[in-house]
Amino acid sequence: MASIRRELKEHGLVPRKRLGQHFLVDRNILSKVIRTAQVEKEDVVLEIGPGLGEMTTALAKKAKKVIAVEIDSTLAEILKKKLAGVPHVEVIKKDVLKIDFNQLFEQEGNSIKVVANLPYQISTPLLFRFIESRHAFSTLTLMLQKEVAERMVASPGTKAYGPLSIFVQLFSNLSIRFYVKASAFFPPPKVDSAVVHIEWRKRPIVEPSDEEWLKKVARGCFGYRRKTLTNALRHSDLSLPNDLESRIRKIGIDPKRRPETLSIQEFVGLAEILKS
Repeated sequence: MASIRRELKEHGLVPRKRLGQHFLVDRNILSKVIRTAQVEKEDVVLEIGPGLGEMTTALAKKAKKVIAVEIDSTLAEILKKKLAGVPHVEVIKKDVLKIDFNQLFEQEGNSIKVVANLPYQISTPLLFRFIESRHAFSTLTLMLQKEVAERMVASPGTKAYGPLSIFVQLFSNLSIRFYVKASAFFPPPKVDSAVVHIEWRKRPIVEPSDEEWLKKVARGCFGYRRKTLTNALRHSDLSLPNDLESRIRKIGIDPKRRPETLSIQEFVGLAEILKS
């Protein structure tokens, strides 16, 4: 895959920092990602950020269909020409954050496997969108910034624990499968990466009645994570009941605890009593 550099040069392309473009040049890592995703012949795969199509080509050999979403118009056109003879690859020139995943699911008539090397700057908002449309996806195999991966699997009481940890773990079983050195990319990013595999739970750890409200409560609390729970909530822009402390005590939580110490179940309970 050293040809990536040569191919970029042939097309007069320079990786665009604004789009978080770092091209995977280690073929062993590419193979490991595909093995982790367990792509089979009846699968529809959504690939995000296909770049010059190395992963796309490999996925197309295994899957029923590959939908490759590329925001860079020049790369999208190159990819369309390269894969013109592969009818089961669809290249979409679009910002993945603007794609309607529910519509994509209805269009394909089947759940979709995601295999992606996520640009660092969109990984967190995209993960929340995956969670919102989780019925559209069977599994997700994602390469992302090591720090983001560690936030996803973080436990209460740790610095990395936050809203992303709560929502990903609430709805899925996930694991960090392996780490990837910056040297596996061109140009190398300033941080290492990790490959995470996600499978949705049949039922969440605990069923929130209002996911959007839970998200607001978690973000409100973690906006002031070093304060006590009561003070963090009062500093947030949430609409709160007058008897805030007594409500918190009623569900067995000390209002003086810090938000980062609350378990997922406690956050769901907190959101419920604050809403009612």
